[in-house]
Amino acid sequence: MKALVYEGPKSVSVKDVPDATIEKPTDVLVRITTTNICGSDLHMYEGRTGLESGKILGHENMGEVVEVGDGVDRVRVGDQVSLPFNIGCGFCENCERGNTGFCLTVNPGTAGGAYGFYGMGPYAGGQAELLRVPYADFNCLVLPEDAQDKQNDYTMLSDIFPTGWHATELAGMRPGESVVVYGGGPVGIMAAYSAVIRGASQVFVVDRHPDRLKLAERAGATPIDDSQGDPAQQVLDLTDGRGADRGCECVGYQAHDAQGNENPSMTLNSLFQAVRPTGKIGVVGLFLPGDPGAPSEDAKIGRYPLDYGTTWFKGQGIGNGQANVKNYNRQLAQLIHQGKAAPSFIVSHELSLDQAPEAYESFDERLQGWTKVLLKPAA
Repeated sequence: MKALVYEGPKSVSVKDVPDATIEKPTDVLVRITTTNICGSDLHMYEGRTGLESGKILGHENMGEVVEVGDGVDRVRVGDQVSLPFNIGCGFCENCERGNTGFCLTVNPGTAGGAYGFYGMGPYAGGQAELLRVPYADFNCLVLPEDAQDKQNDYTMLSDIFPTGWHATELAGMRPGESVVVYGGGPVGIMAAYSAVIRGASQVFVVDRHPDRLKLAERAGATPIDDSQGDPAQQVLDLTDGRGADRGCECVGYQAHDAQGNENPSMTLNSLFQAVRPTGKIGVVGLFLPGDPGAPSEDAKIGRYPLDYGTTWFKGQGIGNGQANVKNYNRQLAQLIHQGKAAPSFIVSHELSLDQAPEAYESFDERLQGWTKVLLKPAA
């Protein structure tokens, strides 16, 4: 099969590799119809994670089941399925509690596994023609009959739509409240979109790229260009000095200021200023305990200077961590199925798998108009 393979910093290529196969009775084999390039893929692409060469990338996957193991009861050949990026077993303590992003079975020695991701187990990614899915009865979301027609919407269920929704959950958002989202990438736009769907009274998105700020408007949010002044002050000015009720951090540890200087603490410290006293902040932007390319020695081991006195004095809460996709993907699929959500408005490019190396380069350079890239291996 063809697959996108990581070779080293800023070097990926499409190669012929051994076909994915059924390895255990609880596996299924999926022919990938759509797989997306995620902003978190760029951390690995840039060499900021220590990912080993030879890894097949891709954790945002959907496709058609073409083979099932003898131990699979529910999933059938021909089913169109969305695959949560985090792999769960379904029976460990964390999975039973709904914390499927922190499964204790699939990646022994740590909590959590994922397709094609650094530190998340031995699993190959789905930027390939075929993908092995473990514990398939638990991990496959079988899609409604309109899966083919709405493929670009349903493909967002593997990660970014649930992750954006999770940011608002971590922030404790309730209808009628105001929300500020830092980061206008795909997850940030999905957080803003989720806040609108959930009944926010005001939603703000902080970024500086014009194409992303336009998408924020399409999502129903007010764009805030942080190159035009302190974003926290802009939020305070737009909320009569009160600050937003809730905040969402959707940037992560490679945040840059408007001058291009990297500062992993920047977004969180600004959110402490932009969110009202006793408000809460949900952090879904990626922060890792190790970053070999970090700008400081502390940052290389995941230590960041935070204005903790500010957030403590304001009585703010902080919720952290990756989305437990299975907590959300079924209900979000119904929003798509019933026409209440159409997250594909963020898609800028639909490309073949062979075009993936050039797509990674363009997306990584934040070229104008490159907002969300879908790869179509089965095309």
